[in-house]
Amino acid sequence: MRRKWLRVIALFASLVLVAGACGDDDEEATTEGTEPTETTEADETAADRGNVDGVLKVGSLLPETGDLAALGPPMVNAVKMAIRDINAAGGVTASQGGGAEAEVLHVQIDDGTDADVAADAVDKLLTGEKVDVIVGAAASTVTAAVVDKISGAQVPECSPSNTGAGLTTESSEDPTEDYYFRTPPPDNLQGPALAEVIAGDGHETVGIIALDDEYGQGFVKFLEPALEEAGLEVPANVAYDPKGTNYDADVKELADADPDAIAVIAFPDTGSKVLAAMIEAGIGPKDKQLYVTDGLQSSTLSASVDPDDVAVLEGVKGTAPSAAPKEGAPFFPDAFAEFAPDVDTIFSAHAYDCTILFALAAHAAGSDAGPDIQKEMVGLTKGGEVCNTFADCKALLDEGEDIDYDGAAGKLDFTDAGEPSAGEYDVYVFNDEGGTDTVDSVAIAGSA
Repeated sequence: MRRKWLRVIALFASLVLVAGACGDDDEEATTEGTEPTETTEADETAADRGNVDGVLKVGSLLPETGDLAALGPPMVNAVKMAIRDINAAGGVTASQGGGAEAEVLHVQIDDGTDADVAADAVDKLLTGEKVDVIVGAAASTVTAAVVDKISGAQVPECSPSNTGAGLTTESSEDPTEDYYFRTPPPDNLQGPALAEVIAGDGHETVGIIALDDEYGQGFVKFLEPALEEAGLEVPANVAYDPKGTNYDADVKELADADPDAIAVIAFPDTGSKVLAAMIEAGIGPKDKQLYVTDGLQSSTLSASVDPDDVAVLEGVKGTAPSAAPKEGAPFFPDAFAEFAPDVDTIFSAHAYDCTILFALAAHAAGSDAGPDIQKEMVGLTKGGEVCNTFADCKALLDEGEDIDYDGAAGKLDFTDAGEPSAGEYDVYVFNDEGGTDTVDSVAIAGSA
């Protein structure tokens, strides 16, 4: 949870960003037919960056390199698809006090799955590109490093893939300070979901190896007690260094514990090395039942583990936030497959929904100012007339109706912390071609 003292740091970061923006003479992207925007006191910080111009500009901070590079294409393509659909429906009215509808703009910058790379990227998005909102970052650890800089600039941020439970924030005394949102459910829900799958397979002992970071240890915090509550013993719980290069000692600790099954909480780059070391140590998929999570749901993972054997992970089972939930917008899976052929689907629905929600919030507010967009986000996901597409939701807003956006990722029903109040998870299995097949689903209810 972010503590109140961090808000002071965030405010300082905001002032630094403003000072930097004053000397920026870069030309801004413009859209014909847009009227000037009136600036209110609430918008003062955002307006100082030169971004409040009646045109919604979406920045995406998603991985093209680094440990999560394999998961970047589904999210980047989903943002692009959402921008296409928004503009096909006429764009948004983001000019305060009325004005012409305008095309929504988009710029993508690599977050590198790295805190330092992401910090530089955020500076470019805020002061160079002058974006109004940000989709990303992808890794929970990266978001934890940049979220206060983004919030300090009064820029709403929506991650399509942060599941780290530590990012859940208490509703602040001043709701205008809550600029962080996410569309996937947090791992306090996925931990029990994976435990339910493992327990259902009849194991008695489970070893765990997880990244020693926000994502890995945040997941374990809920997985281990859920396993124990289900009557399973956890004889080994190993945290591995995300910057390490050799994991033999970590794997030996698992092998010595000799559990029935092993849960691996990792990202593709280091996770593939851990899995290769486990195979070498005789505790790979042919020796133990392995379980993974959303961080390893990639069609390129098998080739990273063993380029000569695409079937090396056959039988490994995992959970991930559903890309096509039962209550999700029915059009999305086929539409995304057509828009981005042969691209994985992990977190695509969630990236699409982040982008659509931002556009709906800007349209509802009649403004592209961050504080105005922020105020609309939670309310658009519950308590109104259900709609599933930007075009339908926009039409209802134009008629003065309250809406409940149930999007590609299903019912969002945001809590006051700006995240889903329940989770639906695909249960998937790696096949002999290196891909994955969805074989079941698990639904876990949280607290609203």
